[in-house]
Amino acid sequence: MRDDEKFEIVRALDQLPHVAGSSFATVWFRMNRNRNPTKEEFRSKVVEYFKAACDALETFPDTDEFISIKRYIRHRAVREIDDITAGHNREI
Repeated sequence: MRDDEKFEIVRALDQLPHVAGSSFATVWFRMNRNRNPTKEEFRSKVVEYFKAACDALETFPDTDEFISIKRYIRHRAVREIDDITAGHNREI
């Protein structure tokens, strides 16, 4: 797969942990009146919402044209989850 074929997906996966994961986790904790979740609690909730957002990316068809992009998405999602959980994503 060429870089220009996955540019938008790369950008989306760059933003999803912060925009979807972190934002939704923040709302969840506020609505549950937990203003001071632990780092582990917050990261866990971010991962939960990040995974939910990534599910939308799984809607690409299971055809030869999309095999490589779907493989990239899965690999990148695992890497992002590992980074979030380990505290290596500075935006979380």
